[in-house]
Amino acid sequence: MKRFFKNFTLIDGTGNEPLNNAYLIVDGEKIDSVGFGEFDFDGEVVDLSGKFLMPGLINAHIHVTMDPVGNPLAEIETEAQTAFKAARNAKRHLDMGTTFVRDVGGKNYVDIDLRDAINNKLVEGAQMLVAGKNLAMTGGHGWQMGREVDGVDEARKGAREQLRAGADLIKVMATGGVMTKGVEPGSPQMEEAEMRAAIEEAHKVGAKTATHAQGNTGIKNALRAGVDSIEHGIFLDEESIQMMLDNGTWLVPTLAAVDLIVKNSNTGEIPEYAVRKAKSVQASHIESVKKAYKAGVKICNGTDSGTPYNYHGSAPYEAKLLMDIGMSPMEVLVASTKSSAECLGIEENYGTIEAGKFADFIVLNENPLENINTLFDIADVYKLGEKVIRIFENPQKDEFK
Repeated sequence: MKRFFKNFTLIDGTGNEPLNNAYLIVDGEKIDSVGFGEFDFDGEVVDLSGKFLMPGLINAHIHVTMDPVGNPLAEIETEAQTAFKAARNAKRHLDMGTTFVRDVGGKNYVDIDLRDAINNKLVEGAQMLVAGKNLAMTGGHGWQMGREVDGVDEARKGAREQLRAGADLIKVMATGGVMTKGVEPGSPQMEEAEMRAAIEEAHKVGAKTATHAQGNTGIKNALRAGVDSIEHGIFLDEESIQMMLDNGTWLVPTLAAVDLIVKNSNTGEIPEYAVRKAKSVQASHIESVKKAYKAGVKICNGTDSGTPYNYHGSAPYEAKLLMDIGMSPMEVLVASTKSSAECLGIEENYGTIEAGKFADFIVLNENPLENINTLFDIADVYKLGEKVIRIFENPQKDEFK
């Protein structure tokens, strides 16, 4: 069935100027045509007068099996409990306007099963790409829910295991991190040769790769190993930035992760070691992302949802933090749609409002180029051409009015 959406202002995700008095014809799950003006339409008409329409948000870094509690890695639960929580979290992303996510490390392959359940319409949630278990050195960052590997052969086998299980991408842990006790964000962990072996296995089958990489030595190791995206990038220097430019590597800053730990550091629920590390790296994190942005590194929206107080659906929060490092409102919207789609490798079907792409879009009450906070209070969400019946609201919408 075709639907005709009319009388809205279109922000198509490409960075082009908004199009007034626009229309959108949706045929089933896909966009049939886009244009402007009035004409007679024989079918269902949706009048969006005074509204703004843009692509659904795409979050390039989440952990759907983790809840944003003070210490999510310490939670003890059955796989069924994990699955129920994950399904709820995927629905939260969708209800808050994020129609596609990339999960970069889950518990016991629940992320893979959830992706398949969403694809088969058994449950409703944001569309997903998933990594299965991240690859970490023994005792390294994220080991609690990862696949521990030591040496090139184990790294290669670990990657093959994730691909066999159905993972869409491979995630390697190049450095320590904030949330794992006994490791430091700046310290390198997996060796360059180990990461290269895992990355080669992914690239053999056309899969993307990502790396948790905070310290500069680990970042450079991962870049030399051929990784496709750097997650976090807390201690970037001029050399690593140039390497990213030369390689065309994406940066997924996840500024929200550190910011929300620092802002909630007095709750008494976040481990002291995590608070200490977050506070110690925040200034460097912000400065690194600023330098990368000014140099022209490709940046997209990823939040690390599932880390402490980092709720599922926090893409608008990251958007505001990207503006704080110097991005314009239009650059932020592109980073949160088209650029994220390109980082994930799904740009042929998602990320912009264009004929032939899937009809994933959000309807806004205000112009986000004038008030980015309207992303916290979205009017309507459409996924695959159908209006989403929403049960979750953004918990921070009143804070940003």
